Parts: sequence; structure tokens; C-alpha cells
Amino acid sequence: MISVTMDMVQYDCPYIDVTDETDVSFHTMHWDFNTAQRKLETRILVRGDDRGALTNGLGALQDHDRMLEFELLSRRGDTAVIKSFIGQTDAMRTIRKHDGYITGPFQISDGSERWNVGFDSADNTDNALSDLERNNDFRVESRNATSFEEYLDVIQHLGAAKNVLDGCRELSETERETLRKAVDGGYFRTPRDADLGTLAEEFDVSKTAASNNLRRAEAKVLERVVSSFPEIESEELLTHE
Repeated sequence: MISVTMDMVQYDCPYIDVTDETDVSFHTMHWDFNTAQRKLETRILVRGDDRGALTNGLGALQDHDRMLEFELLSRRGDTAVIKSFIGQTDAMRTIRKHDGYITGPFQISDGSERWNVGFDSADNTDNALSDLERNNDFRVESRNATSFEEYLDVIQHLGAAKNVLDGCRELSETERETLRKAVDGGYFRTPRDADLGTLAEEFDVSKTAASNNLRRAEAKVLERVVSSFPEIESEELLTHE
């Protein structure tokens, strides 16, 4: 499988239009393309910069002339979940024409969206990208050949991956930035290129505070990593039986 990640600008997509006009972003939770009716059903998480931005974004999307159906499923603060239907866009048609398929959620903000698309061959990939250039603006951010075994490995360990991601999300902004600076600065190298004094100066705090922030960040991430070991180890046992 050829996996392609693109930053895509479609000129016939209501979601892109709305993020270009209002301060909202969309993150698809579920999608299903009806080949007979030529329309895409999606359940989308909508985030606004604030409550007012969310209201404006939802209103603009509902009133968009390319929106076929719109239903607000839930709303809390500056976040909502919607169910919506749109017709097939030019980019969607092109991807399907070349036997492409969606491999990850759409993320739409600031007038563009991130697409994760798969193709079964390099020729299909090249032809699809060539056709896309006619009516869309896009930038290929990555293109990788993934074997069936590698793809299966990712699918089989989604639980472990989500567990680690949840640990990263638990970090406070200070903990996240402290850990980032420690890694980038060489704190964990041997010999070290940075120490607690370096981190303390970076954040204008005491060495004790820098140490506490780093230890909390390490604990949150490593606890999640270690708790994922049983899932990986059980898979390894099955593989060697």
C-alpha cells in the first residue's frame, strides 16, 4: 500500500469554505460514502475558538449551498458533534477513480484539510496526484510504501497506540514543553548536552521546579507506555507459538 498524506484545498467543499470564513475546525469521527447516491455521510467533531465562533460556524455550514443534510447531535461549550451529508467533491471523485481509499480521519482548519489516502500501487498514486492538480491545490506532506504486515501491525495495536496518545494528552502545557526542551536539548543523551540548570534557565524557574515538571511528564508518559506492554507481549507470544 502507498500511504499519502496531503494538505488539501478543495474549491467545492463546504467544510473548507466554513473554516476559511469562521473560527472553527472539523475533525471527522466517522464517514461513509454512498456510491449509489454519490454523497458522503459524516459525523464530525466541530471546535470553535469560543462559543460565538462555534455558533457562527454551525450556522454557516448549515446554510452552505453544498450542504445536503445537517443535524446537530450534541453541543457543549465551544464543541459540537454533527451529522452531515455533502455531494461528491472533485477530489473525492478523483481519488475513487484511481482506486484510492481513505486511511485516516479528515482534519479541516484554516481553509485546508489534511487527507490520509491509500493506493494499491505506485501507478495509481501517480495518476491520482496528477489528476488532482487540475482542480485542486494540495501539497504532499508524506508518501510511504507500507507492507500489509506493517499495516496489520498498526491495526492490531491501536489500543496500545491510543493509550500512549492519552498519556501525552494528560500532560499540562508546562510539562509538555519541559519534556520537549529536554529531548531537543539533549538532556537524555550520554553524555548530556543539557542539564536541570539548562532547563531551569529556559523556563526561568528553579532547578527544583524544572525537575518536578520533568519528572511528572516522564511519569505520565512512561506509565502509559509500560501499561501497553501486556498487549504487545501477548502478540509476540502468539507470533512465536
